[in-house]
Amino acid sequence: MFAPAKRNQSAPRREAADVPPSHLGTALRIDGHLESEGALHIHGRVTGRVDADHLIIEESGAVEGDVLAADVKIAGRFSGRIFAPNVAVEATADVQGRIFHTTVTVARGAKVDGRMPWRPAQYFQTLEELPETQP
Repeated sequence: MFAPAKRNQSAPRREAADVPPSHLGTALRIDGHLESEGALHIHGRVTGRVDADHLIIEESGAVEGDVLAADVKIAGRFSGRIFAPNVAVEATADVQGRIFHTTVTVARGAKVDGRMPWRPAQYFQTLEELPETQP
């Protein structure tokens, strides 16, 4: 249904349920493009692009850049753009930027500074390249 990134076509794609969750620890910092099958829990800091089936930005985590995923849960800090049909913003979240979504929930107490444009589910199924950033 959802293909978050152009992956190596010769490598067989495993179902998300078959892949154990990955964790980026609090002591780790990534600058660049991070790609993961299955669930990805970010406890550390990522600057750049994140592609994952399911992304969880934990309370100690921070992401600055673009995110492309099927499901996103934000409990930490995020700055940039999210492209995901399903997004949950927790009470401890601090979000700046845009959330392109089909369904979004925002808990009371969450800090959100930005826009949340709605997109139909088909938008994410056919998304191959992220739109250019507007100045």
